Amino acid sequence: MDGKSDVEVHKYHVRQVLTIMRKHQLYANLKKCIFAASEIPPLGCIGGKNGVRPDPEKIKAITDWPVPVDVKGLRKFLGLAAYLHKYSRNYAEMTVHLSRLLKKNERWLWNAECQRSFEGIKQSLIQSPVLAIADQDRPFHVVCDASDFAIGCALMQYDLEGVERVVCYQSRQLQPAERNYPVHDKELLAMKYALAKFRVYLLGDRPFVVYTDHASLRTAVNSPHLSQRMARWLSFFAEYNFTVEYKPGRLNVVADALSRRPDFETVAKTNSETVTVAVMTSSVPSTTLYDDVRRAYAQDGEIVKLLSHLSQPSRESLKRLSSAYRSASDRYTTRNGLLYYTAVSGDTPRVVIPDDTDLRLRIMFEYHDAPIGGHRGREKTYLTVSRDFYWPRQYQFVRKYVRACEVCQRVKSSPSLRAPLQPLPVPAECWESISMDFVFGLPKDARGNTGILVFVDRFSKMVHLVAVPETITASGCACVFIDTIFRLHGLPRELVSDRDPRFTADFWRSVFKSLGTRLKMSTSDHPESDGQTERANRVLEEILRGYVHSFKSWSEFLPMVEFAINNSVHASTTHTPFYVNGLRHPRVPTLLECNSGLRGRDSREQKPIWFTLITL
Repeated sequence: MDGKSDVEVHKYHVRQVLTIMRKHQLYANLKKCIFAASEIPPLGCIGGKNGVRPDPEKIKAITDWPVPVDVKGLRKFLGLAAYLHKYSRNYAEMTVHLSRLLKKNERWLWNAECQRSFEGIKQSLIQSPVLAIADQDRPFHVVCDASDFAIGCALMQYDLEGVERVVCYQSRQLQPAERNYPVHDKELLAMKYALAKFRVYLLGDRPFVVYTDHASLRTAVNSPHLSQRMARWLSFFAEYNFTVEYKPGRLNVVADALSRRPDFETVAKTNSETVTVAVMTSSVPSTTLYDDVRRAYAQDGEIVKLLSHLSQPSRESLKRLSSAYRSASDRYTTRNGLLYYTAVSGDTPRVVIPDDTDLRLRIMFEYHDAPIGGHRGREKTYLTVSRDFYWPRQYQFVRKYVRACEVCQRVKSSPSLRAPLQPLPVPAECWESISMDFVFGLPKDARGNTGILVFVDRFSKMVHLVAVPETITASGCACVFIDTIFRLHGLPRELVSDRDPRFTADFWRSVFKSLGTRLKMSTSDHPESDGQTERANRVLEEILRGYVHSFKSWSEFLPMVEFAINNSVHASTTHTPFYVNGLRHPRVPTLLECNSGLRGRDSREQKPIWFTLITL
């Protein structure tokens, strides 16, 4: 404010804040207030006119930390270091050797590389830069970069003097599968990671710039040839108002340093080389979701208290819990470093997800947006997610997520009044009675198919979907039926269909008659009579519309559509078709542990010879 001293400006600001608080009946604790100070310590950091820096007390806790002697001690150290990692330019690279020791069944071996990483983290925080305080009235810009082994980004602003200042650093290691991405997709992944991490600053109508050293990203969104991965990411990018500008690597110093480090690259190459040594091994798919959940526990104060209580129960530890956790503490158990919740006795334990929005959104994407999720509605998505995971106010979280889904809003039709769908008598067992119908009018795929033959088991509600051409004959239908239904489930006693010429052909009728199958006909020109298949057709069409832009051909993801329908709870049975058929739920990618051996194998079992060779 022109013509006023700093003290006068400070008084004016304090008066404005107190006036607003009085208006809204908010109260402040005078003992916790600090006035006329050059710096203040909010939320574990020191903020002043020059910016934000880490609290010296927290840095001292890190620098005085003894060398860890076990996984538990290392996890505590990394938990505290992760809280301060936004001040560190290359935190993700420095933790690679230490993070390996946290993997399940990993042998504890503290070597020279681990010691260097341990000391490097301490030193990076001692020399941590002063970060700028975000100014919402000034434009932001983002720099990002990807290497063969990590991605990094930084949120930046120009201050009043025109000096470029860093608001926050972020970086992480690439997962094994991500290291196989082409360079173009790695750079896109770095951009997506940056937007997700800085979402609170960037989301909205205000435009901003993303700088990358990959020139082709400037026109990537407009390319007519999109990969399936990029097509899925486009809906995420569409939420932001940004432009991409090219900045050569020699000028993109911050992000380039975040994503590159020679010793980390050596580790990545070593890991890739060890895969080729094994001549014959068991292939076990895995994900890092559960490892990420374990790490996130350390950032949730309430869960840390709960885990402490469960490991060493006492009255004192119980009193430290919040009322919600205290009243339900007997419902929680731990296994393999994961916290499980059981609502009622006999219920299947569910993994507890900590207060980490990124993790919860990641899970929601897998159960709703991914092809095997099928963009199902609020209730079906909630029932599927809550079968495997739990967090407080989970239903409200799922409801808001599904309601905000752009794809669902675009492709799902509004409820309309139509003739009621007449139910048929319920059969006594699975695959005793099935219904069939066609969905035509789809674009021609590479094999000339323009329709889908839909089979529905009337007891379990399981569906099988087969792409077929418009010119399919009765004998062709018979071949599809034998390959899809008879091969897996045997012959039904009853087949429900409309009066399509494909089904009324003499050959088709005689085949089923000779096998003891009756072809039950529905009312002419009223497909609603076979309500079950018509309802399945509508669900199928909604899911197809949701992914029409994600795949080159609709028939490519028909198996995922079938899986999504069969893995959703059906209203009439209150179970999924998978469960009714086999009394088990299918395993999905989110349920795969990150491990180095088969599930259930004794970790003390003797390792094969090739394992000994590659670990020498």
